Amino acid sequence: MEGRHCRRRETVAVVARPLPPLVRRRCRQNPAAAATTAMGNVSAKDTEQKVVKEFLARAKEDFLRRWEHPVQNTASLDQFKLLKTLGIGSFGRVVLVSHRESGSHYAMKILNKEKVVTLKQVQHVLNEKCILQAIDFPFLVKLHFSFRDNSNLYLVMEYVPGGDMFSHLRRVGRFTEPRACFYAAQIVLAFQYLHSLDLIHRDLKPENIVIDQQGYLRVTDFGFAKRVRGRTWTLCGTPEYLAPEIILNKGYNKAVDWWTLGVLIYEMAVGFSPFYADQRNSVSQNILSGKVRFPSHVSSDLKDLLRNLLQVDLSKRFGNLRNGVGDIKNHKWFATTNWIAIYEKQAEAPFIPNNFDNYEEEEIRISINEKYAKEFSEF
Repeated sequence: MEGRHCRRRETVAVVARPLPPLVRRRCRQNPAAAATTAMGNVSAKDTEQKVVKEFLARAKEDFLRRWEHPVQNTASLDQFKLLKTLGIGSFGRVVLVSHRESGSHYAMKILNKEKVVTLKQVQHVLNEKCILQAIDFPFLVKLHFSFRDNSNLYLVMEYVPGGDMFSHLRRVGRFTEPRACFYAAQIVLAFQYLHSLDLIHRDLKPENIVIDQQGYLRVTDFGFAKRVRGRTWTLCGTPEYLAPEIILNKGYNKAVDWWTLGVLIYEMAVGFSPFYADQRNSVSQNILSGKVRFPSHVSSDLKDLLRNLLQVDLSKRFGNLRNGVGDIKNHKWFATTNWIAIYEKQAEAPFIPNNFDNYEEEEIRISINEKYAKEFSEF
């Protein structure tokens, strides 16, 4: 089992697919029901539905205001002192920095323009910046500044000092179910918020989740996030987390995020992906088969939840039915979850992090002449 969880997984290349000539009939769902599902126990359903509905309505107004009037170049590199590398990605790195004037610490994501263009990720980087500056939710990483220079693009986000979930999961092998449930509840609320704004994340995995000093998490990396009101056909994501409808090029909607939640919960509780295989084609075959095997230590309630999240049939997948996210939040596995306490960060975290990974440092090189000015004019 050790080899199943020792390497960080890269997302697959993005391929823009043309719309099919005949759009398949959409799965029936009620977005209003999903947006107004109760945040607490069934006994307080009506009151809590109203609270959630009002919260999401206000949140959407705030989001649309920022979405329609995005900010640009809100800082510059000389305003920050670079301290240490926090992580390395396909076309850049994340560096811990301090703001010279305020002394505040941030995580600066530095993206090399040339690599972004070469890997055909321009639109996704622009989407990421536009989405990050518009969203605001406790369990989603917050963007504070963004700017560009001749060579790089910079996203300056809140610094979450506890390291990523992948590192913690690798150290312990697997999480206890209560700990997995604590983290999963935060993802559920984050997705409920994003989906109410017509946003799909599309790249949930332990590598894209960081844990703060209180033991609560943030979802990061919105490079593949997209605003979608109907369906989209773009192939993107991490192979072991791809939903069947993405692999089959059927067109997909927000339900793919609920599939990734199922994969994440399984990986947290078991220690590896439910569809793990040495070859990518075998991973896809495992996903399309819809067959999931559970170790003996997995509880019956968790098995039931995962069978409903890792459901190949979209008309039966939790999160995509008439009750929307309510089917997930009211499931027995979340019976002891106080959703309001989770949202307000009042629930006691099962783990407080104190370990960090170290990376080799690298000097930031800036060209004399501006590169790709046209491609990144909206950044």
